[in-house]
Amino acid sequence: MIKIALFPGSFDPLTKGHLNMIERATKMFDKVIVGVFVNTNKTALFTLDEKLSLIKQAVAHLENVEVIVQENKLTIESAAELGANFLIRGIRNVKDYEYEKDIAAMNHHLSPELETVFLLADETYAHVSSSLLKEVLKFGGDVSAYLPPVVVQALNQKNREMKSNE
Repeated sequence: MIKIALFPGSFDPLTKGHLNMIERATKMFDKVIVGVFVNTNKTALFTLDEKLSLIKQAVAHLENVEVIVQENKLTIESAAELGANFLIRGIRNVKDYEYEKDIAAMNHHLSPELETVFLLADETYAHVSSSLLKEVLKFGGDVSAYLPPVVVQALNQKNREMKSNE
């Protein structure tokens, strides 16, 4: 059996923590599909197309990774269409665990054959979230240490565009 894992998220922006999880997952699964999903509870910094492009560039060194966009389906529906038998979810802390445990239970109820695999965040990135980075960015802080170089370049470009539009 080929082991295919779907790593769903909004990835806005993709962080080095996300990239670390993807790299680790490629060692456990035959194929890892990074699914860029829409989070209706968050205001996006990047468009879906921008995120797709940035993630593809950031994972270009990984042979068994595919990146897709999914705008309007449940994660379990996308997993079934993609042939994924596993979902990858990252856990940074107890708060993440409680949140992810509930989602995993609902996904299991809806799709019992789909297994959720939790990966603990590397300690270097355990305190980092995309939301936190966006907040720091909003007030001019430097978060480049937590982002892949391609994302840093895209953020710098976005900032230049925003300043020229003011």
